[in-house]
Amino acid sequence: MELLRFTTAGSVDDGKSTLIGRLLYDSKSIFEDQMAAVKQSSERKGLQHIDLSLLTDGLRSEREQGITIDVAYRYFATPKRKFIIADTPGHIQYTRNMVTGASTANLAIVLIDVRKGVVEQTCRHSFIASLLRIPHIIVCINKMDLVDYSEEAFNKVVEQYHAFAGKIEVNDIRYVPVSALEGDNVVNDSVNMPWYKGESLLHTLETIHIGSDENHADARFPVQTVIRPHAAEYHDYRGYAGRIAGGIFKPGDQVTVLPSGLTSTIKSIDTFSGPVDEAFAPMSVSITLEDDIDVSRGDMIIKDDSEPQVSQDLDVMLCWMGSRGPRPGAKYHLKNTTREVMAIIKEVNYKLDINTMEKLENAGDIKMNEMARVRLRTTQPVVFDEYRKNRITGSLILVDEATNETVAAGTIF
Repeated sequence: MELLRFTTAGSVDDGKSTLIGRLLYDSKSIFEDQMAAVKQSSERKGLQHIDLSLLTDGLRSEREQGITIDVAYRYFATPKRKFIIADTPGHIQYTRNMVTGASTANLAIVLIDVRKGVVEQTCRHSFIASLLRIPHIIVCINKMDLVDYSEEAFNKVVEQYHAFAGKIEVNDIRYVPVSALEGDNVVNDSVNMPWYKGESLLHTLETIHIGSDENHADARFPVQTVIRPHAAEYHDYRGYAGRIAGGIFKPGDQVTVLPSGLTSTIKSIDTFSGPVDEAFAPMSVSITLEDDIDVSRGDMIIKDDSEPQVSQDLDVMLCWMGSRGPRPGAKYHLKNTTREVMAIIKEVNYKLDINTMEKLENAGDIKMNEMARVRLRTTQPVVFDEYRKNRITGSLILVDEATNETVAAGTIF
């Protein structure tokens, strides 16, 4: 079954966790003991109804404040698709958590309170989704029950968001009026909104086309490990294992190993289920080559018709996640696909105001949750694509050499 990863975004108290709780509850994806625990917690809080947000808000501080702080991952499946949900926080001081949850998503659900309309946090989260090249956005206009399911109120918010959407690079935006508390249009179609002729949220999630989101044009295979079985029947087997990051590979293809530049031909492609005639993103495979050449972890196997960039200088948009800003001359471990090299921040071009999308030059030090366009210099060549072409080969993280803390995540321009 196809897997869809999606993230939730929106302002504080727009009902993100309640929406996910409703999605899990109405799609029968909650165990009885989980439901019993949520009922007890709701009664302890003195609520008349079951608080479905407790299904995702797991930290004690989250439950006490009624907010989301950490990224909560939830898994569920329907007969049509498997899903991984990243419930991300709305507060500006948790922007790094939002970036973490959204970095692997195929789709973002942006929640808007129909009474408040488009607010600053809505714009910020939509901009982050655009920056991370999430190809699909579903705008869920929530709390329709509080405006008597008014079509006029819904259309007003749609117009507001549509006006803002012209500033961001997302091609597929859909609008769904919902009530997460009452369950309208979440899993089941709403009887209270006969004017809405579209699909429910779950039906949209099940049917939205994501097959073309992967880059199937540029063949990229970052090598994770070399497989040399210690068994008599596979005595001479040397396979290069990893997950395909783009393109299509077939036995007989002419390939180049970067950054060395050595060339060979694919002999076979093996999977856990046996050999295959072709492999494509995001399959995990083992590739054998006709020639015995030096290939190790961190190398990238590509086809000759579409070469990536190989450089020691990288232009990157960073989201700073460390509690302390970057230190002058500090060295960081840079991880891009399976390759790890040392790097320094050579220069900071500008900081980005994620509320207004304004470029702030000479804006001082980079602080936690801030975004900045920087130039990195690495000790060895890095094989990469621009992030807009390939989200896997165009992303990276920086790890502090001294503390081993992940201090930044970045997208390559």
